[in-house]
Amino acid sequence: MSRTILIVEDENILREIMKDYLLEEGYRVIEAIDGKQAISLFQEYEVDLILLDIMLPDLDGWSVCKRIRKTSNVPIIILTARSDEDDTLLGFELGADDYVTKPYSPPILLARAKRLLESRHIHEQQSDTLSSRGISIHFPSRTVSIDGKSSGLTHTEFEILAYLLKNKGIIISREQLVLKIWGYDFTGDDRTVNSHIRNLRSKLGEHAKHIVTVVRSGYKFEEEP
Repeated sequence: MSRTILIVEDENILREIMKDYLLEEGYRVIEAIDGKQAISLFQEYEVDLILLDIMLPDLDGWSVCKRIRKTSNVPIIILTARSDEDDTLLGFELGADDYVTKPYSPPILLARAKRLLESRHIHEQQSDTLSSRGISIHFPSRTVSIDGKSSGLTHTEFEILAYLLKNKGIIISREQLVLKIWGYDFTGDDRTVNSHIRNLRSKLGEHAKHIVTVVRSGYKFEEEP
């Protein structure tokens, strides 16, 4: 079954270029030209990934991302002509999984979309549950429960937690996290990783203590910090 990608872009030429690349790869494509239409289409269709422009009429991309994150952990790639680091971090804080600055290479954007979709697919094929200290990860549904209560993690937060928990007790460097979660073409810095870790910890509540920062080394999941 082909994956469905929602393109939210008000520039017709850019939207058509992205659409053509995705269709050639066998993806189903849904298009929105503004924020309100994006929300409407997302509620109507089962979407597997969103390519979301920031500068949109009616409702900007930040607002769209924030609304979708209230109900879904669908992977979101932010697209913007603004390269300011604070904007990048804001996108991650609102729950975006990746951030691409315009002008961008369509093949690179496609590669990033594939990476997010493939990592999601791999976990969907697993039938086990990974648990430790009140934290339980169910891979087929990509859900995380904290002391029996559902916790709405984004795609990237889910990936980070799963990776740390699978390697509990082992120090994972920021470089290892970058390669595992974002891939070789990652263009961010340590602030990006730190931002996602901070968001993850805030959602884990009192269990945030199990994600330990090892100075000048990285992070590890420690059952008894």
